[in-house]
Amino acid sequence: MNLYCVLKSIEGYFAHEEKNICDKFYFCVDGKFNQIICPNGLVYNENAGICSWPDEAKRKGCTSEDVFAFDCPKVPESVGLTHPRYADPEDCQFFYVCINGNAPRRNGCKLGQVFDDVTKRCDWAKNVPECADWYKGRLTEQQLKDLESPPTPRPKATKGKRKNRPRVVEAEED
Repeated sequence: MNLYCVLKSIEGYFAHEEKNICDKFYFCVDGKFNQIICPNGLVYNENAGICSWPDEAKRKGCTSEDVFAFDCPKVPESVGLTHPRYADPEDCQFFYVCINGNAPRRNGCKLGQVFDDVTKRCDWAKNVPECADWYKGRLTEQQLKDLESPPTPRPKATKGKRKNRPRVVEAEED
C-alpha cells in the first residue's frame, strides 16, 4: 500500500488491498501511509471513511456473517423487530444482537459477567450454570467477588470546622 500512496500521489482513506481484510485500512498523506485497525467487530466502511458495523458498511466479503461466522436464526418479523440476542457459542462473555432479526452484531458483558441465554441478559458467572466456570483460570475467586461487590470507600473524616458553612451576618443598626 505504501507504493500505492506514492505512485498515485493521492491522499485520503483507502481499504486494504486484500479484499478479505476488512478491519484494516490506510490513510495516505504526502505519499506516506498509516495503517489503521478498526476495533474488534467493526470493518472499514469505504463510503463513510470510518469503521462501522459490517451490515452498515455493505462491503463484499466483509458481511456480518463473514466477520463473525455467526448466522442469526430465522425468526418471524415481529420477533426480528425486537433485535433478539443469542449467546456466542464460543465465548460466554459475548453475545450477538440480531438487528431486525438478520444482521448479527457482537456485544459483550462486563468483566466477571456472562451472557445468560435464558434471560437474554448479562449476569454474574456464578448465576449462569452453563458458564459458572467461565472465569476459572482467568480470574481468582477474590477478583470475581470484588467485581461483584466492589469495596465502598469510606468518606474521609474532616478535622475542625466544617467548610462551606453558611455564615450568619447580623445587620448593623443605624
